[in-house]
Amino acid sequence: MIQLARMSRLFSPYMIRNVAFRNRIFVSPMCQYSSNDGLPNDWHFVHLGSRAVGGAGLVMVEASGVSPEGRITFWDSGIWSQRHADAFAPLVRFIESQGAVAGIQLAHAGRKASTEVPWRGGRPIVEGPHSWQTLAPSAIPFRDGDPIPHALTADQIAAIVEQFAVAADLSRDAGFRVIELHMAHGYLLHEFLSPLSNQRDDEYGGSLENRMRFPLRVAEVVRARWELPLFVRVSASDWAEGGWTLDESIEFAKRLRDIGVDLIDCSSGGAVPHAKIELGPGYQVPFARAIREKAGIATGAVGLITEAQQAEEIIAGGAADVVFLARQFLRDPYFPLHAARELGVEVDWPPQYLRAT
Repeated sequence: MIQLARMSRLFSPYMIRNVAFRNRIFVSPMCQYSSNDGLPNDWHFVHLGSRAVGGAGLVMVEASGVSPEGRITFWDSGIWSQRHADAFAPLVRFIESQGAVAGIQLAHAGRKASTEVPWRGGRPIVEGPHSWQTLAPSAIPFRDGDPIPHALTADQIAAIVEQFAVAADLSRDAGFRVIELHMAHGYLLHEFLSPLSNQRDDEYGGSLENRMRFPLRVAEVVRARWELPLFVRVSASDWAEGGWTLDESIEFAKRLRDIGVDLIDCSSGGAVPHAKIELGPGYQVPFARAIREKAGIATGAVGLITEAQQAEEIIAGGAADVVFLARQFLRDPYFPLHAARELGVEVDWPPQYLRAT
């Protein structure tokens, strides 16, 4: 139980659809490129379990492909069969036993799939057992010289909607209590949103309404069969001329809100390699504030949030409802415990670790 030695918004409990989060420090999905056939293993158990032990309110599993070809790399996590749900279940149970909520990000990598892992260069793999035909709204590669993706037909789009629906059911079977739909960073659903990657002339391209059609359909179908918290990660801006904009993100967030999405996880970029991103501490926080205020939906702030007081000010100042941390959790799995001490908040430590308090 949290005992507030001083008032802290960051460490105040948060409730969504009867799911209680012990604080507002959430673990962002972070690809580990360490799975075999999409299955979690001991690495994931230690990696994610330690963040639950470390005091996070939500521990989110990495972008998990809703199909084999939906993975970024051959070594990414996935959830497209009961075998995957069963493999995740022990990990979910451990996360929840430590007081955190377990979540999973459902994803399809689109034209950015079939690549090497980052520490081996991250470039597309064009042939062999670790490669496959990539998919996209239009036959436009991510980079000049990359393999040309297959432009999806309407029937193939409908099949991918069903893959997300099945993945939601499997996520329930595994025991997850949060689903996040990945509609950011230049992956398939974001590819449909951005005019830079979507040059279709049918009902899925052209106007904003048409470009939103497929992502909104995914959200509708998942919401209809998932009664627990549902998040969507967006790239609030492509940071590139002619690309997806914050104003469009606000309109998209309104539509997601009306469907019943509970929170927008506000990231940015990833659509094109030439984006000019203005990096700096909390550089994406203004996106979270704008969407929260103008779309009337809860938001999460992410991006170079590294300090306890910085995170506290984001929540206390009304810029976002929660913060998602990624690299800082890689540096410090116990960031929430250390942040609580810095902010003068008393929180329960795992009894095994009490001698360190």
